[in-house]
Amino acid sequence: MTGTNPDLNWLISVDDHVLEPGHLWETWLPRKYRDRGPKLVVDGDGKGTWHYLGAKQRASGLSATVGRDKSLISPEPLGYDEMRPGCYDPRARVEDMNQGGILASMTFPTFPAFCGQTFYRGEDKELGLACVKAYNDWMVDEWCASAPGRFIPLTLIPLWDPEAAAEEVRRVAGRGVHAVAFSENPEPLGLPTINDPGRYWDPFFRAAAECGVVICMHVGSSSQIPSINADTNFMANLSWGAVRTSGTMLDWLFSGVFERFPDLKISLAEGNIGWIPYFLERAEQVIDKQRFWFQRGIDYDPGKGSKQQRTDGGAHSIDYLNFDIRQSFRDHVYGCFIDDVAGLRNLDLIGEDNVMIETDYPHSDTTWPNSMKLAHDRLAGFAPEVQYKVLRGNAERLFQFTPADTADLPVPGGVS
Repeated sequence: MTGTNPDLNWLISVDDHVLEPGHLWETWLPRKYRDRGPKLVVDGDGKGTWHYLGAKQRASGLSATVGRDKSLISPEPLGYDEMRPGCYDPRARVEDMNQGGILASMTFPTFPAFCGQTFYRGEDKELGLACVKAYNDWMVDEWCASAPGRFIPLTLIPLWDPEAAAEEVRRVAGRGVHAVAFSENPEPLGLPTINDPGRYWDPFFRAAAECGVVICMHVGSSSQIPSINADTNFMANLSWGAVRTSGTMLDWLFSGVFERFPDLKISLAEGNIGWIPYFLERAEQVIDKQRFWFQRGIDYDPGKGSKQQRTDGGAHSIDYLNFDIRQSFRDHVYGCFIDDVAGLRNLDLIGEDNVMIETDYPHSDTTWPNSMKLAHDRLAGFAPEVQYKVLRGNAERLFQFTPADTADLPVPGGVS
C-alpha cells in the first residue's frame, strides 16, 4: 500500500489447493526411494490413481471443479486430462490468477491430504519423511519458483515425529518459508492433542515460533467431517462444518500453548469467520463465571458426574484470573473466509487485523473467476485501508511475503 490510495484491484488467497503433478515424487525424491514413492497411474478408464505403499487414491471431482458448470460437478473421480490445467500446472495457475484478480496464492496439498496424513498413515516412516521433504522441496523450488512473488510456500511436517518436524520447520524456514500445514484436531488421527500432558508437540511449536512460521490448519485436516447424528445426510453435516474450526480456535486459546510460545501464530483456513464473535463472547462468559474454581486446579467432567483434581500443575499455563481471551485471539489467531457476509458485518468485533480472504481454487466452493468482483461487493462500505488489510495486507504481514509488483501484471479480469 502506498500513500492514501491502496491498490484494491488484487487479493491474496490464503487457501487454495494444488493437485500434485505426476512427476513430483519421481523427480524430487532421492533415487533410493523413487521405486517405492508415490506414483500416478492412469487406469483403463483414463482416470489417474495415486499408488503409495499399497494404498490407492483418486482425485475427487469436488477437488477440481474450476471451468465446469455447477450442474456437472460431483465427487466422482476426474482424470488429469479432464481438469483445468491450473489445477496442477503453476504457469497455467498464474494465468487463472490473473483472470480472477488473485495476486498471490497459498496452496494446500491434495494427495498428501491437508496436513500430510497420507505419509503419517504409511508404515514406512523413513520413506514418509523423504516424501515430506520432497514435497517441500518441490513446493519451494518448482511450484513457487515458477512465478516469483505469486505463491506463498506452504510446507508439510512428519506428524509422527515432533523432533523431526521441528528440524524440517527450521530447514524450510531457512529457505524463506513462513507457513506449515498442521491438523485442526490431531486426536482423530491417533495423535496426541495440543493439550497432551507430555507436551508432545512442543518441539514443533517451539521451532515454528522461533522461525516465524505460521501453523496453518485447514478444515478437514482431522480427516473427519463432524456428524450431527448417525442419520444426518452429507449436506447438513457439511453445512455444520465450521463447528470444527470453532473447536480448533477454542482449543488453542485455552490450551496454554500461546502462553508458552508467545510468538506463535495460527491460521484457520476455510472455516469462515461469522462464528468468531459469538464464541469469543461465550468464552468470556465462561471465564468470568468459572475461573475461580478452575484456577484452583479442580476439574469437572459432567459425563463422570463428579469433580476431580487436575494433575497438570494448575490451569495449564494460563492465569485465568487475569486472562484476556480477546487479546490472545488478536495476538495469535487469524480467521479466513471465502464468502461470509455475516462475518464481515461483524468485522469490528473480530478485528480487521485478524481476517484474510480465500478463493479455494480449484475446489467446489471457489469464487474463481469472479473472486475480485465478489470481494469488492462484500467489502463495499469499508474504508480503503480496511479493505486492503483483508484483501492482502494481513496476509503479506503474517507470512512475511512480498508479492509481485502489480504494475508488472495485466489488469485482472472482472475489475472495472
